[in-house]
Order: sequence, then structure tokens, then C-alpha cells
Amino acid sequence: MSDSEEYEYEYDESDQEAMDDGGGGGGSGDEDQSFEYTDDEEGGGQPDGEIALENAYYNAKGERDAGELDEARATFESVVAMEVGQKKKAAGIDTDEMEVDATANAAEGDGGNAPLSPLKYHGTWSYKAIKQLVKLHLRGPDGRAVLRDYARMLRVASSPDAEVSPNHFEKGVNGMLDRVSNLVNNAAGPADDDNADPRALARNVYDLTLAAFHPSTGVSPNERLWFKTNLKYGQLLYEMNETAKLQLVIRDLLRSSGQPTDILEGNAGGSNVDAMLAEGGGSAASASGGTHVMEIAALQIQLYSRMKDAKRLRAAYRRAMAVRGGIPHPRTLALIQELGGKMHMSQRNFDEASQAFFQAFKSYDEAGDRSRLRCLKYLVMASMLHASSINPFDSHEARAHRDDPEIVAMTDLVHAFHNNDIKRFEKILQKNEGRIMDDDFVREHVADLLRTIRTQVIVRNIGPYTRIRLSRISKDLNDVPIEDVEGLLVGLILDGKLDGRIDQVNGILVKKSAAGGEKDSGGEAKKATTPAGEGSVESRNVASLMQLTAALESLTSTISRAGSRGAGSYHQQVLQ
Repeated sequence: MSDSEEYEYEYDESDQEAMDDGGGGGGSGDEDQSFEYTDDEEGGGQPDGEIALENAYYNAKGERDAGELDEARATFESVVAMEVGQKKKAAGIDTDEMEVDATANAAEGDGGNAPLSPLKYHGTWSYKAIKQLVKLHLRGPDGRAVLRDYARMLRVASSPDAEVSPNHFEKGVNGMLDRVSNLVNNAAGPADDDNADPRALARNVYDLTLAAFHPSTGVSPNERLWFKTNLKYGQLLYEMNETAKLQLVIRDLLRSSGQPTDILEGNAGGSNVDAMLAEGGGSAASASGGTHVMEIAALQIQLYSRMKDAKRLRAAYRRAMAVRGGIPHPRTLALIQELGGKMHMSQRNFDEASQAFFQAFKSYDEAGDRSRLRCLKYLVMASMLHASSINPFDSHEARAHRDDPEIVAMTDLVHAFHNNDIKRFEKILQKNEGRIMDDDFVREHVADLLRTIRTQVIVRNIGPYTRIRLSRISKDLNDVPIEDVEGLLVGLILDGKLDGRIDQVNGILVKKSAAGGEKDSGGEAKKATTPAGEGSVESRNVASLMQLTAALESLTSTISRAGSRGAGSYHQQVLQ
């Protein structure tokens, strides 16, 4: 091939083939395959058969780009048949037998359950042509044709005759998996025709890939690719909400890495991940064992979060966080930390949730993922619920995003929160209801946010007073109902943040210092304050029971004395 031809095909921009195949035509643009033709080039150029294959291949691509899809399919098939014929002829196989086998090869691979086996006499051009055929079928999508030709592609790539490098094989397979995943994500809903159903097609394509890469039974055994494909499959199943199938994928991943298939069993008896990695064999004992544990845990955490299995969710999160030495992708680490933060929020551990969301935000930011803004919202919310005086936007990582349109509303909320400006806080919520309430997780905790800031406003406003009307507190809280005010005050009293009582008859809050001058039945002044260390709910309950007991004993004594003096003297004493 001349330099001009090499330049022409290497930069063919009709689609991603120039990238997928490492260059343009005939393998001369492919670094791994450029050495095949060294002797021929020294002898005066490529063989005529090789040139014919190359021309036919790029003619087919031209037809495809021109929209002549049926002609392109036929031409790609002719490339396969032509190369098979050349290789069989070179091997001394009879022409008639060659034609029969070529026809059979064109129809092989129906995507069934039959084990895959390498296809002989197929070379590099056959692999490229079949890959283009799969892409054409995916445009339909034509499920049966996709599975038939995808199986052919896997069988050709596993054959030594094709001379497909492992890197190109992996890249081609990952490209196909991404395409079928995109079909599922972009589908409006289940298709009426099973042959065109993206979900069924995706499951079958992944099953074929896993069968091909299976470490012991695959046509192209590769434990690393089998593990990576299972992870991608698990994520797709999670997005498709196929819980039962996802559990089977997780089970296979756990077995391959030497982990217990039951997360609770793995955490029983004080076992930890570090010990498991040190004692396990195979991939679990390798340097990537910790990374595998975290990647599997990310799938488990997503699954148990959706199933609302809090016990297994905590166990999976602890296992992931206990790993030392693992180097997962930042996006995987961010996913674990984000879901861990949500778990802490459900348990009302707002401080731990804030830390988890901040780490998730930094990991997403490192990965360049827009999900960092979502985690920043969660961080702001957890910080306010924790009633922290620290502004989350004081960190230099978060400061860079404070003016982002998606974050401005949360920034204003933080300012209003720290200023105890309840009116501005509620106004911001109403004005930005779309930006804030669109997130289901944020919407679940808006009521908690309002309760937190209202509580802070109450504590600040009643500080100088010993008696204050509930209507005044309601006005300070932007005219919330009196019933809500009473609920907030009861919560403060039970939490030990307010020492007082509610006079519901007169609608007044009486702080304990105002009741200090009241006399009990024995003429002694009641204590205005609770002794140090006795401010808990339990201690106040015990003190109330003791007071009730004393009052009952006093009443009993009074009745006994009255009975001895007669009914008249009893009534006289009571009236006094």
C-alpha cells in the first residue's frame, strides 16, 4: 500500500472504525498488524487478494454511509466469503467444498445455547466485516440477526486465523455492549415484537459475551474480561430493575472472588475484609482483590438500597469501607459513599451523612461526573439537618460550584438557615420548588429541614422570656398553626433543649424559671432548675413520678384526717 492510500484510510471519518480498528485499511494503519505485510511490502506491495478484500470492505462502508444498507450488508458478507475462500484455497481445500462451507459459515451462530467454538479460515477482514454487520443490525434493531452475527464475531476473534489482538477484541466487545446498553436506556418502553425488544436483546448479548469469556468453559477464556463484563451486566440489570437476575450476577461475582455469597454470613463472627483477602485464593488474593471487593459491594449497596434491606445494606457498606489497598474507579467509590450517606440519613446520623456526601462529591468531581452537583445538594441538606455552624461552601472544592445554576438555590438556603431567617428560607423553597423538589431524596427531607430551622428560631426567640404566648411564637414562624408550635415545643422539651411546660388552656409557654416561685402542698418552694447531670428524658420522668407519688401521699393523708373529724370539717378544710 502506498503512503497516500495509507493516509486516506487511516483517517476515514465515516464512523468510529478508524478508532476501533486502530487505523484505516488493510491493517497497515493498525500498529499490531502492520508487521504482517513487511515482507510483502519489501517484495513490491500487498498481495492482490489482500487489496481486493480491503477495497471490498471500504466499498461496503461507503454504501453504508450512503444509506444503501441492504447493499452494504451484502458487500460485507462478500468480504467474509472472499477471505474464507482465499484461506481455504491456500490450505488446499477443494473449491466445491469451500463454497459449501462458506455458505454454512454465513448462517452460523443463531444466538442459541449451543457452545461457541472458534471459526477457522476467517481473518482480520472477516472480523471487521462481521463487526460492521452487527452494527447495522443494531440500527433496526434486528435481534436475531444481531445475535447470529455477534456470535460469529466472538468465534472469529477467538480463532488464531483471525490474528485479532486482545486489545482490539476487548475494545470491539466493549463497544457492542455499550451500544446495546444505550438501546435499553433510550428505549421508550417494552417493544411489541420480542425480536426488536432492546431489553431481551441486551440480556442475550451479555449472556453470549459471558459464555465466550468464561474462565473455564469459554471459547476465549479471560477471567478479567469475564469479571468486568459481569460488573457492566449487573449495572445494566440494576437500571432495568431486574432484581432477581442481578442477585444471580452478584452471586457469581462473589464466588469468583472467594467471598461468601451471603453478606450477613461474611460479617458473622467478626470476620473482616482484610482477613478474607489475605486468606482467599485466586483473584481475591491478588493486588486487585480489594478493588474487586469494592466493585461488587457497589452493586450490592445499590441492590439493597432499592430492596430497603437495611441490615444487608449496612453490612455491604461496612465491607466496602473496611477494604484497604483497593483502587477502584472514582465513580465506583463515589457511588458507595453517596448511598452510604443516604443510609446514614435514613438513620438520622446527619454528621456521618455529611462526611459521606462530601467524600462522594470529591470522588465524582475527580471523575468529572456531573453527579457531583447532586451530592453537593445532599451535603448542604445534611449539614443543615445536623444544625452545623460550618458552611459546606467554605471548602475550596465546593466553593467552585456555589454559583452553578443548580446550586444557587441551595446556597441561598444555607445563608437563610445560618441567619435563622425563616421567612426567606420558606420563600426560597417556594420560588425554587422545581430545582429543589425534583430530587426525590431532597423532597423526602424538606419537612425535616423546616422543622430544624423552626426549632432554631424558637430557641433563639424565647431566650429572654420566661412566659410567652404560643400565638407570638406562631407569628415568628411565619404564621404556622398553633398545633405545629405545640408539637415543636414538645419536641424541644422531650429532647432536653427546653425546660418548661405548655399551658394549653391559656396558650402560654411557661419556662421553668417562671414556675420557680410556686409552692407545693407542704409550703416549700419548688426547685427552679434541674440538678446537673439530670437533664435527660429518663431523669425528668423519674422526677415527675416522684412528685406524683408525693402528691398522692399528701392527698391520702388529708382524706384520712378529714374522715376522723367528720364531713363538715373536711369540706371546710378543702375550701380553705
